[in-house]
Amino acid sequence: MIGAMPPSLDAALLTRVTLFNGVAASALPVIAAEARLVRRAPGRPFFTEGEAATTFFVIVSGRVKLVQLTPEGHEVILRIIGPGDVFGTVSAFAGDKGVYPVSVVPVGRTEAAAWDGAAMARLMAAHPVIAMNALRTVASRLHDLQRRHRELMTERVEQRIARALLRLVQHAGRRSESGIEIDFPLSRQDLADMTGTSLFTVSRVVSAWQARGLVAAGRRRLTIRRPHALVVIAEDLPA
Repeated sequence: MIGAMPPSLDAALLTRVTLFNGVAASALPVIAAEARLVRRAPGRPFFTEGEAATTFFVIVSGRVKLVQLTPEGHEVILRIIGPGDVFGTVSAFAGDKGVYPVSVVPVGRTEAAAWDGAAMARLMAAHPVIAMNALRTVASRLHDLQRRHRELMTERVEQRIARALLRLVQHAGRRSESGIEIDFPLSRQDLADMTGTSLFTVSRVVSAWQARGLVAAGRRRLTIRRPHALVVIAEDLPA
């Protein structure tokens, strides 16, 4: 419908978002009124790396991957995040000169609350706890990137793949009759892009684990059948 207004955000959703922890309940409807809901189909980016940073997002439902491209054009998945997580924070901190350092691409149908970056900056000035919560998120992600860089430099590829799967289990695991299912589409290429290795290597490792009964792998679904065995591999413990 031409001229239709974007859907509004229910203020009750904000009570489940870490970014707004500590904000007075009476302020949440005002914060929600500044937002709009944005929906994306799988594979359609919210924004791309290098684009002017204008919008701050909180995921309402679904999941996205944070992606960078190497100079050779290879995709590197830095992180996969889900409901309650934020992205596009640079829009609130860098003013009108900021650009997005990553592309953000849905891995399934995804809905996010979106604030104009300048509006979020004003909200942070009015409610400093929002800025502190956002900075904690940024610091946590920086720490995670430092840890992953160390893994790339020091660990065998099997360890890196096991760690990546265990992180996904922690954030997106769902118990099923056959084990713990990662609850969004995950290809072997995605795993390769997350762990700095090739599709061939990931396929070889996952196939070997499947033969041993550690995982059950479909075309775009993966179930961890023996999580402890992956912990043994990730930590390089004696079998």
